[in-house]
Amino acid sequence: MANYDVIVIGAGPGGYVCAIRCAQLGLKTAVVEGRETLGGTCLNVGCIPSKALLHASHSLHEAQHNFAKMGLKGKSPSVDWKQMLAYKDDVIGQNTKGIEFLFKKNKIDWLKGWGSIPAAGKVQVGDEVHEAKNIIIASGSEPSSLPGVDVDEKVVVTSTGALELGKIPKKMVVIGAGVIGLELGSVYSRLGAEVTVIEFLDAITPGMDAEVQKTFQRILKKQGMSFVMGAAVQKTEATKTKAKVTYKLRKDDTEHVIEADTVLVATGRRPFVDGLGLEKLGIEMTQRGQIKVGSDWQTNIAGIYAIGDVIEGPMLAHKAEDEGMAAAEQVAGKHGHVNYGVIPGVIYTTPEVANVGETEQTLKEAGRPYKVGKFSFMGNGRAKANFQGEGFVKILADKDTDRILGAHIIGPAAGELIHEICVAMEFGAAAEDLALTCHAHPTYSEAVREAALACGDGPIHA
Repeated sequence: MANYDVIVIGAGPGGYVCAIRCAQLGLKTAVVEGRETLGGTCLNVGCIPSKALLHASHSLHEAQHNFAKMGLKGKSPSVDWKQMLAYKDDVIGQNTKGIEFLFKKNKIDWLKGWGSIPAAGKVQVGDEVHEAKNIIIASGSEPSSLPGVDVDEKVVVTSTGALELGKIPKKMVVIGAGVIGLELGSVYSRLGAEVTVIEFLDAITPGMDAEVQKTFQRILKKQGMSFVMGAAVQKTEATKTKAKVTYKLRKDDTEHVIEADTVLVATGRRPFVDGLGLEKLGIEMTQRGQIKVGSDWQTNIAGIYAIGDVIEGPMLAHKAEDEGMAAAEQVAGKHGHVNYGVIPGVIYTTPEVANVGETEQTLKEAGRPYKVGKFSFMGNGRAKANFQGEGFVKILADKDTDRILGAHIIGPAAGELIHEICVAMEFGAAAEDLALTCHAHPTYSEAVREAALACGDGPIHA
């Protein structure tokens, strides 16, 4: 048995970042992790491997569609699926080994196994019980499914199975038009699969800006993906090599069946708290099965904290990281803080989609007067040169004060561009502040400046 200042349960982005910050603040720290590698879902079967496949499949798309236009002639590359998966696995290995190095560097103990909390101040891993002044739960989330949909991770798969399919399917059905479904659907569509997305709601990417939703869906359709909107999946029936998906259209209650080689279930995620012993401890939970915490990320049991996907808020790795840093500060007697109004979201398709802050809908619902500054990437020289002219930057600012309230980008490098606006919002900047800031030419970022100018007298290049 060992005594620690902090034991973190879970080594995903929230957990490992939290542990490193705790160690930096002089706390004796350990992390409980049952996987063979560190990094949690994100590094092992989520963010990182999916971005590797997105990069590989986009490179294929460029070779097939744009190389010849630029005078790069030659035979179009073929896909070696095993090599592509090996590349993806190598990327995972580099990242997870990097976390191991950081643990050693910061003198953090890795308690290998699955943890439970038999009592406040105690964490059990296998047969050993360790004591800690503070326990931070960062056990993450797992894919959720639907009634009548049985996942086997071979034919009917979650994102985990979709990252290691034995072969590229000829036909794929994606259940759910959220971030995960569209990213992985995009990968297989570029690799030659016929991809159909079935979504219960009438718009893709629920909660995003309505104009972005429409533009994004139109672009994905143009790229070859099909959509069945307003459809409730009833069941899946799988054999060893095929599956049937039965769904009902909400508008007329008619029932339809679609066949596929692979069905990807991308209907969201739920907190993973199995085996922690929370009910016995008396830890308060929300109605949605999340751990209830206060503004200091502490549960109703003193000394037990929770961060990331197990608590309320968007299930995003960077949100978990911020909470991990903040919880570590709290435990160390400092003041941890997370600005939940400035947490960006990104979809890593091509084009990328990124957002931060308010949407027009949320501002209308709040009755807050606002103005819109918008600029199309067709007016951006670099975007046109790189075959990336589709999409736009939209900035929402307070009508009276000009303070930036939110932004929505669909276009090249949107996931990078959004952070200029995040920093501006963190400092309480006005759209005019962005508009008056010199931006290098030619860059994609000029589209952000032009959208800021559009909140005033108007953009230059439109």
